[in-house]
Amino acid sequence: KEILEKYHELSAVQWEGVIGSMHVPSQAEWEQLLTDCSAFLFCGMERFMSHVLLNRLVAMNIPKCHVMILLDLVRSQQSYRRITNSDTHKSCAQLALEGPAESAALLSLAGVRCVLAPHCYSGLRDNARRLELLLHYLLGVGRTTGQTVRILQK
Repeated sequence: KEILEKYHELSAVQWEGVIGSMHVPSQAEWEQLLTDCSAFLFCGMERFMSHVLLNRLVAMNIPKCHVMILLDLVRSQQSYRRITNSDTHKSCAQLALEGPAESAALLSLAGVRCVLAPHCYSGLRDNARRLELLLHYLLGVGRTTGQTVRILQK
């Protein structure tokens, strides 16, 4: 929340969404946020795709979303229990589609122009640091997404 407030002033657009533990978004709220945004930021536990219904996502059209930043793949004991319980009701094919590369492909097919996402699990502090760096280079310095990713890779 502090990071978003710091960079809010540098952005010319209005930021909307769910922050922290306000509530768990419904499927309709996810769909509304995704279809109305020009940029989407998810910073949360486990896999982003485990929070949305895949069959609804693949039917969506998200052409207005220029960039989607997914800072997911963070695990705690509580999130691991939740995801394990949720995964028991999914097929192997459904679970495979929730992987990082598969998620990026599905989002691209839905119309998202650029997806930035980690490929392995990390900690909350690591993702907070990534978010700080991403927003610094994208909004603070004015780098492109490609330049920003290249800087972060180094």
